[in-house]
This record gives sequence, C-alpha cells and structure tokens, in this order.
Amino acid sequence: MKRHIVLAIALVAGIAAAVMTRLFISAKNAEVGNEQARLARKYGTVKVVAYTRDIPAGTILGLEDLGQREVPKVGLRGQAVEIGDFRQLIGRRTLVPNEAKEVVFWSDIEGGNPSTKGMSVDIKRQMRAVSIGVSLTSSVSGMIRPNDHVDVIGTFDFPADEDRLKRGDPVTCTILQNVLVLATGHDTAKSSDRSLGASQGYSTVTLEVTPREAEMLAFAEQIRGRLVLTLRNPNDTSMEKELPTVNFDKIREELTRLNEERRRSTSEGR
Repeated sequence: MKRHIVLAIALVAGIAAAVMTRLFISAKNAEVGNEQARLARKYGTVKVVAYTRDIPAGTILGLEDLGQREVPKVGLRGQAVEIGDFRQLIGRRTLVPNEAKEVVFWSDIEGGNPSTKGMSVDIKRQMRAVSIGVSLTSSVSGMIRPNDHVDVIGTFDFPADEDRLKRGDPVTCTILQNVLVLATGHDTAKSSDRSLGASQGYSTVTLEVTPREAEMLAFAEQIRGRLVLTLRNPNDTSMEKELPTVNFDKIREELTRLNEERRRSTSEGR
C-alpha cells in the first residue's frame, strides 16, 4: 500500500514538474516574443535567410535548405544574410552546425560575406586592374570618379622612326580608348556615395584593362611618359579607328583644318 502511495506521489510530482516546466518555457517564449516585438517596433524589421532544416557543419547549401524570416534589424545589419543575397549562399559550405529556423549569418559560411572582400571581386574575368599615377590636370581636375570611362593619352620621347622623327622628339598618341575606372585613390564605386567634389585629392587611378593593355601602361610609365586621361560621356562607346601620332610637324599640318572643323561644327550647332 505504501509503495503505491509513493508511486502515486512521484507520478503527481513528475506531472507537476512537467507542467511547471512547460509553463516556464511558455512564459520565456512569450517574454522573448514580446522583446522581439518591442525591438521590431523600435528599430524596424528585416527579412533574412533562415535554415529550413537542421544543418550539420560542412553542409553544401542548396535552395531547399534556405527559407526566410522577418526579424528586428538591431544587431543583424551586415551580419545576417538578407533575403536579397540568398543566391550567394547556394553551393557554399557551412562552418558550424545550425538548427532549423535559425538565422543564417555570414560568419557561419565558408568564405564569409563576398561584399566585404577587396576590389578583386569587381574585376571581370580575364581582365586586370592596374593603377597609374595622375595629377590634378591629368585627371580632368580630379573629377574622374569610379565607374567613369576614359581614354588614355600618352606623350613620349620615342626613338627615330625612318628619319621622320628625330631621336628624343616628343610625340603624343592615344594608347587606350573607353577604359573603365575601377577606383580613384582608395575610393571604389561601392565604397561610399559622395558628391562630385568629394572625389578630389587622389594621386592614382585604377583602370580595368586586358593583360596586354596592362603591359603597355606599365611600359609607358617605366619610360617616364606623361599619361593624361580624357573623360567620356557614359553613353559614348564609340572608338576612333585612325587616330594619328601627334608631334610638332603634325600640329602645324593639322592646326588650320582642325580649327576650321571646330568653327563649322559650332556654327551648325547654333
């Protein structure tokens, strides 16, 4: 009889403990929910990527592994993977285990956030980034900005060319046309949003070129040629096919004709 009473008391105590535990967990969940709601009201919410199932460490993520949640912004901006970036997770490996419905953080993913990498991710395949030194005058008064397109003009002391040029005579020619500017100084297109005047004060411009073009620019600077950038209209993708090499004789030959063409074009534009 005593034994039955002890078992009954133990059973009741166990049930009571389970009920109390459940009530405690429910109260804590409600408390967490209320706090999340308060933060959402105060800071707003953001849609982030969440796991749809338990994910072991080392899992290669597929589309079926990823869902979404709406959570308060506070503390998550730049850390959690926002829903607009979910495709960047496909095929990436997880570093730690995660449970279903947990928010996906960049720190949990092998390689981290690609947007925090250097400028290398902005360079197109089979292209190269090369920096050239510029002055205020050779960079259009410092008004060239990342994502602009420029032509590169060089002035050099070339060797004699079939007796048409004396050794050491300076000549000017267009080296490259319609080249993308990746950076001015340390400023890239995604580093910040600045006003036009705020981009001044740099001494280098980084261009996106082919490997052969990079060699040409490196050689041009090595022989101490003077490089000048000319700024293009963003919608102008035209390429001049026959640009002459300019020296003193060429200027004398072309001066009258060029001024006449400018006068005619100006008159027609009125």
